[in-house]
Parts: sequence; C-alpha cells; structure tokens
Amino acid sequence: MRNFKSFSLVVFILLMFQEGNAQTYKIDASKSIINWVGKKITGEHEGTVNFRDGYLIFKDKKVTGGSFTANMTTLSNNDQTGSSKQKLEGHLKSEDFFNTANFTTATLVFKSIASKGNDTYLINADLTIKGITNSIQFDLVMIGKNKATAYLKVNRTKYDIKYGSGSYFDDLGDKTIYDDFEMNVVLAF
Repeated sequence: MRNFKSFSLVVFILLMFQEGNAQTYKIDASKSIINWVGKKITGEHEGTVNFRDGYLIFKDKKVTGGSFTANMTTLSNNDQTGSSKQKLEGHLKSEDFFNTANFTTATLVFKSIASKGNDTYLINADLTIKGITNSIQFDLVMIGKNKATAYLKVNRTKYDIKYGSGSYFDDLGDKTIYDDFEMNVVLAF
C-alpha cells in the first residue's frame, strides 16, 4: 500500500509540473470576431458572428490546445440594410439554415496541432453546428502575443443546412447557394 501511495504522489507531482508549464489565454470576446461569407450564383453575402467565449492553451510558447464557442444568435448580415438585412438575418437564423432558436451556440474544439513554423499551426478540430460534429482542418496564425487569425472553409450540408444547395435540389438555376461558406476569424487576447 505504501508503494501505491508513493507512486500516486510521484504521478501527481509530474502532472502538476506539466500543467504548471501550460498557460491558458482566454479570448477577449468583445474584440474577437468571426467574419463569414456565403456565396451563391448571383453574388454573395457577408456578416459576422460573435464569440461567447474561448481560449488557447500554450506550452513552451507553442499552441497546444484550444476551444471556442460562438453565440449563433448574434449572426448578422453586413452587406445589406433595412428590411433586406432583417429578412436575410431572419432566414439565416431559421430552421432552413442555422436554427438559432434551438441551437444557440456552435463550438470548435482542437483535437491535434502541428507546428508549420513561423507561428503557424495546422489545426485538426471538431466543429459542431446544429448539434452535428464534423472534423475540420485549418491554419491558425499567431500575430504577436495577443492576436491570432484563422481561415476556415465549411461545407454547410455536413451540418444539415441544405437550403438552396445544388447538391440536393435540382432546377434551382440562379437561386443556387454554394455548399461552402468561409469564415475569417480574428482572436484577441
């Protein structure tokens, strides 16, 4: 029994030492933003989604983890005004798209990270939208100590967002909305 206690103490000390080297940096949600672009045959729309919270974990000055939660109820359109803006935002928040009444958040959790040099990391993560989780891969670029950026291309149909998709509906013509949407993310700490 004494050997078990000694072993447990050693394991505990090693874990504390490892955790002591890791630092968690919470994002400043008021200064961090997700800029999105959705494209269709006849043009595109762009807007933003705010973060609820998030953090990056560093060990020895290298990114080793991260998790982020977007507040989907803040989804907004930036290229229109007035009733057109309200109509598009309402449609994007409806069951046809992100169903924000039932799915108020979306999450991104880092699963593996590989350094590419020059403060750039290849991230493999789980992205959850509308309660559906899929793997996604993207580059995260650190800019100094207080900022990071990322570009993600997301196939919306993997998250049961099929409205206007030429992959699922025929004869849409110029009403076709492309399956992929883009996110340019700015993280401030």
